[in-house]
Amino acid sequence: MKKTLRDIGEDALIARITRGFPTGGALLCGPGDDCAVVDAGKGRPYRLLKTDAIVEGVHFLPKTPAVKVGWKAVARVISDFAAMGGRPEHLLVTVAVDAARPVAWMDGLYRGIRDCLETHGGLLAGGETSRLPSGALISVAGEGRVAQKDLVLRSGGKPGDFIAVTGRLGGSIHGKHLTFTPRVEEAAWLVTHLRPSAMMDLSDGLAKDLPRLATASGCGFEIDPSWLPRNRGCDLAAALGDGEDYELLLTVPERNWNRAAASWSAAFPALPLTAIGRLTEQGDGMTLSGGWDHFR
Repeated sequence: MKKTLRDIGEDALIARITRGFPTGGALLCGPGDDCAVVDAGKGRPYRLLKTDAIVEGVHFLPKTPAVKVGWKAVARVISDFAAMGGRPEHLLVTVAVDAARPVAWMDGLYRGIRDCLETHGGLLAGGETSRLPSGALISVAGEGRVAQKDLVLRSGGKPGDFIAVTGRLGGSIHGKHLTFTPRVEEAAWLVTHLRPSAMMDLSDGLAKDLPRLATASGCGFEIDPSWLPRNRGCDLAAALGDGEDYELLLTVPERNWNRAAASWSAAFPALPLTAIGRLTEQGDGMTLSGGWDHFR
């Protein structure tokens, strides 16, 4: 029997299809992080490149208000810029829908896109429209920027670094995944005051994304599940595996944490920043299972 995408899962698929492509030159970071990173020249901010897509029936339901679909489509890309310590600049939006789709739905979609850009920055620079036999797909490709000194990758963590998360986890199924706030300002504060060693956004759930960050950093991890900050009504399984939290997952050297973490509450009094564990030596620590996988 032929092996299917369901058999291997999303991470193994990405590793397989990106194998063998040339790297180097101005491309500092390619597939495997929240964004690609391109060196724009000496002293200039790095360019961040990202593309993402949401699909009706997978990322939103047919009855979801179009304005919320538009917000989510753009906010996901902006969240990835934030995860690298950066900010959005220019976005291209491709929309493929069925021809029977009401014009009012498209109006609402682009109103949500505009609302998100006006709130968090960035410009709509163009895009494309196309037809599908049924349903809808919205693909957003974007360019952002980050100062060279502020760039944070998934791969910089070291054994002993604290593991922390912003906000609270779980509950995306109840609509949080449509109204989340990409942590652009919070990320800017973190790279200035805490200097994270590694960072990413939590799109697929802590149980899926923390092992990815630890693996990229060549580490293991150990967390105390009782320390996880959870949204009201969410149990541990939801906090670990619901996904689409779009909070920041970061690792911080202990000396940086002790010096600056206390001032976080003054800057963001309504949003917790919680230490949940530490990175360990590779091969040590614990394992987690769960989280979102497109093909499983």
